[in-house]
Amino acid sequence: MILVRHEIGEVLRDLRQQKGRTLRQVASRASVALGYLSEVERGQKEASSEILASVAEALDVPISTIMREVSDRLSVLEGITSFPDVVPDELVAMATPELSLR
Repeated sequence: MILVRHEIGEVLRDLRQQKGRTLRQVASRASVALGYLSEVERGQKEASSEILASVAEALDVPISTIMREVSDRLSVLEGITSFPDVVPDELVAMATPELSLR
């Protein structure tokens, strides 16, 4: 069974290690208990959107980057080999209304 929390945990751990930060540093900066963040990274606990946002900020990474990586990993696990790598025009227009006036 594929669990999203496992992939989220792996992505968070990978990003933290890529940035050379300890679990303690990220937990402190995100105002999250060290033990809880450890459980999230190991896929044992579900992180709320608020916790994910705090950890993303502590890692100086947009939450969209985290979710994109999770999505890509899930696609691979599900055996999906081709998926679009573009943001739909409707979402771009919603995010940047000034561009939709052109």
